[in-house]
Amino acid sequence: MSQLPARPDLDQLRRQARELHHDAREGDARALRRLRQASGTVIASQYRDRPRLRPVLDAVLAALPALGPVTVLARSTIVSLATPRRTFAVVKATAKSRVDLGLRLDHTQPGGRLLPATDIGAATVRIPLTAPDEIDAEVLGWLRRAYDENAAPPPPRRPARRPAPVIGTLTVVIDGFDLPGLTCAPEPGGQVHQNIHVALTGPGKDRLALVVPGGPWLAIEPVGGDAPSARWEVPVTVRRGADGFDFTGPFVHGDRTDRHLGLAWGDVPGDGTLRLFRGAKLRLVDIDSAIIEEAICPGRRLAARIRLTDARGNPVCARVHPPALIWSAEPG
Repeated sequence: MSQLPARPDLDQLRRQARELHHDAREGDARALRRLRQASGTVIASQYRDRPRLRPVLDAVLAALPALGPVTVLARSTIVSLATPRRTFAVVKATAKSRVDLGLRLDHTQPGGRLLPATDIGAATVRIPLTAPDEIDAEVLGWLRRAYDENAAPPPPRRPARRPAPVIGTLTVVIDGFDLPGLTCAPEPGGQVHQNIHVALTGPGKDRLALVVPGGPWLAIEPVGGDAPSARWEVPVTVRRGADGFDFTGPFVHGDRTDRHLGLAWGDVPGDGTLRLFRGAKLRLVDIDSAIIEEAICPGRRLAARIRLTDARGNPVCARVHPPALIWSAEPG
């Protein structure tokens, strides 16, 4: 690996880091030694003010040899765990009383001990941990599954599907009610979010929008968490194929099996941004086909009525199910 120049620029530093990471994954002893030294210093700083949580991280690291080759890479606030292919888990001391084990499980929905993950590296779900003995057989099973899913090569790409013919455009109206207020603390002992807003996710052309740092879309027409209600209206293109309806358009997210409209929750500090901490899915693919048939008729539209506060009094998140979300066709 090349030596660091006397006055390196950022591009040079990035190249050095990529070379080091690549060499470590290839098993280079010198690169592995340098990574361990650097990671040890960073990890110590992460747990300096929360020493009772360090045994939780150590217990996770102790489980890694049974999985297979793993590269441990400590960044400023997280510890990433990578297979020879890519990152499969991260460990983050999220609060002074909790460590989050984030797992990259692209096809697994939150449920049970698996909670939605936001701002935890590549993780899609997380398991909150407060003590080493909570890393039980179930947690180790999820860790193994995340490793296996991210160690295997990706499946071969299917030939591109021919788009189904367009049969019309739906007007979708989202009516939100029962908002949670301007402050919330979704996790016990976690961050208290201030001046929270909810917004539709999508492009911001000709609409009031806030920037979501690091996000691929904007927060459209944000509404304060203390508002009596929230309302958004968007167009959705409807296609009909051999296997049923499909939905496309600038506000539609997800692949063919997960088409949905998205809502984003975040703090609004007043600088033109929405600092995302959770999101919600309104899945179009879950709507009864009879409702779509009726809503696409002239003079009709598709309505979504959604309760925006969950059973714990926090912003609703992840995939929203009835009775919190009701779809219907109504006069346009």
